[in-house]
Amino acid sequence: MNVRPSQSIAAALLLAFAGLGAHAEGFAGLGRDAGNFAEVVPGRKLMFPADLGAHPDFRIEWWYLTANLNDDAGNAYGVQWTLFRQSIEPGSERQGWDNQQVWMAHAAVTSADEHLASETLARGGIGQAGVTAAPFRAWIDNWSFVSTDIAASGGLSRSKVSASGANFSYELNLAVDRPLVEHGEQGFSVKSDRGQASYYYSQPFFTAEGLLTIHGRPVRVAGQAWMDREWSSRPLAADQKGWDWFSLHLSSGEKLMIFRLRSEKDKPFTAGTWISADGTPKALQPGAIVMRPLSDSVIRDRKIPTAWQIEVKSRGLDIQTAALNKDSWMATSIPYWEGPVRIAGSHEGRGYLELTGY
Repeated sequence: MNVRPSQSIAAALLLAFAGLGAHAEGFAGLGRDAGNFAEVVPGRKLMFPADLGAHPDFRIEWWYLTANLNDDAGNAYGVQWTLFRQSIEPGSERQGWDNQQVWMAHAAVTSADEHLASETLARGGIGQAGVTAAPFRAWIDNWSFVSTDIAASGGLSRSKVSASGANFSYELNLAVDRPLVEHGEQGFSVKSDRGQASYYYSQPFFTAEGLLTIHGRPVRVAGQAWMDREWSSRPLAADQKGWDWFSLHLSSGEKLMIFRLRSEKDKPFTAGTWISADGTPKALQPGAIVMRPLSDSVIRDRKIPTAWQIEVKSRGLDIQTAALNKDSWMATSIPYWEGPVRIAGSHEGRGYLELTGY
């Protein structure tokens, strides 16, 4: 069979990401032994703007933005922009086609009626994709997330994010006036009782405004956005098959990030961060969080828990979440569910839910 060079490259990139999940330990290979890649250790101080940029000594990392938006009529929308970097072998980063970094990006727009998503892939070392810290710029082809405030010395006080796919595109302006939030112990985020961990921080206080284009129809939107940054060489234990993750904007101005990592043999591992309205984080230890699926939706012949009960008794939180669109399935090379949610109960608000490994 004759294969064009571009097809061969795309196939190799897909194998670098999706192929790990077929045979390796943990969800999508994230439970594999770190080998000779750099390891996550406690006590490392996160440094900015340097840690906005890439960490090629580690096996995997991502830049992850979600936004909960409304149009002028009050209709709700969700936007996702994600860039992943995967190193296919350790060692000093090489130049050109010898570069061992591969990149994958996902973009999506979600409404109550439909979920539109796209995926793109790139090889490192040739300028097609990458991340710089100062000024901050993350890009793959013509998708980008960039700082637009020169005075911010590479920070994120003002930024712009854009992407496009079949039947959709978006361009959002982002602004923020509060500091980045470190999860866990000063950014050292434990993922299992056996010590697997990542470096993890967020910017949960973005305001967002801009333009969505859906099936050629422009829609002006505004709302809130949340950026997650995480990197590791082995973020999961070998038996952890996926996660349930929430980023929530509460109407009180507070924020909540929680996750539950599901194991094939042990009880789920939970952790999170309660973030005050002024940006002060408080780590939530395993056992302080109750995450209980309330109902499943059958999507692509899979049972997906799209409605949840969440309790954090120490904060007086007892809420239920419901998906804006239950069919928010990302039919990408590593498939998962990702979509906006609404909050009711002791607190109101909105946010995002990600479900992997189902």
